[in-house]
Amino acid sequence: MVNLATIQKPVAAELKDFEPFFRESFKSGIKLLELITNYIYRHKGKQMRPLLVFLSAKLIRSEIKQSTYVAASMIELLHTASLVHDDVVDDAYERRGFYSVFALWKSKISVLAGDFILSKGLLIAVQYKEYDILEIVSRAVKEMAEGELLQIEKARKLDITEEIYFEVIRKKTASLLAACSEAGAKSANANEKELEVMRKFGEYLGIAFQLKDDLFDYQKVNLTGKPSGNDIKEKKITLPLIYTLNKVSKKQAKKLFTTLKRNNKENKEIVEIIETVQLNGGLEYTEQQMNKYKQMSVECLNYFPDSATKTALIQLVSYVIERNN
Repeated sequence: MVNLATIQKPVAAELKDFEPFFRESFKSGIKLLELITNYIYRHKGKQMRPLLVFLSAKLIRSEIKQSTYVAASMIELLHTASLVHDDVVDDAYERRGFYSVFALWKSKISVLAGDFILSKGLLIAVQYKEYDILEIVSRAVKEMAEGELLQIEKARKLDITEEIYFEVIRKKTASLLAACSEAGAKSANANEKELEVMRKFGEYLGIAFQLKDDLFDYQKVNLTGKPSGNDIKEKKITLPLIYTLNKVSKKQAKKLFTTLKRNNKENKEIVEIIETVQLNGGLEYTEQQMNKYKQMSVECLNYFPDSATKTALIQLVSYVIERNN
């Protein structure tokens, strides 16, 4: 599998310049906020979203302008705010192997810190008068919230279909990656057709990304060599289970539903669900769908001439579905 450093090469200089620009956007005169944002910044992830913004911009125009730095900052601030809020909603005490903001500062401060980070993302757009990019990012915020609420609604009723599930992940996960590639292209003055192609590229990539996450829950991915089963514990019905519920007998499906409804976190029952999914082809089907969206994402790039940046974007697609975490 190609490593992230190789994918970053076409925009390595820009990503280096992005660090101080992004760090500046986090600043606050409130000591508590400075403490929290410094903590978040020290434990930031791979920053794949800014990478996608910069690669999308460079695909359109070789010279990166200030607009792209603003777009990448907006996206990363939005993403960071959503993670802080998600940890409150999910009662999550860990984030990327470290204590979450929620674990250290509890819900009230976490929600307010998330609000602050989100507001900084909106303000940077106004500061630099990037209103078109603000519209793209604001649309993603709306869709992410709708996706989360739709998933919660369906988790309560346990009546999610495959069609609805794809709508959930399109909104909840793919909309942000679509915003990355569309905002990056917009920052490089892409035309309407180029914007549409890049939006679709990011959307298909985001769906493939989420399907990979779905597989993690049922595969041996952690240090114990056992599936995590976290989605099952949270009563989240993802594609491997949806496919299985449609394939097994009514009696088996009823048993699976009963186990999920109990809100039972016993390992034995979780293992039984995982084994049923594995035995009935749920993982193979999900992998097929993931590869289909991978291919659709790559095909979008056929619209553009060959270049080092196009190659890096194709490599990024492969990286997303071959990653181990």
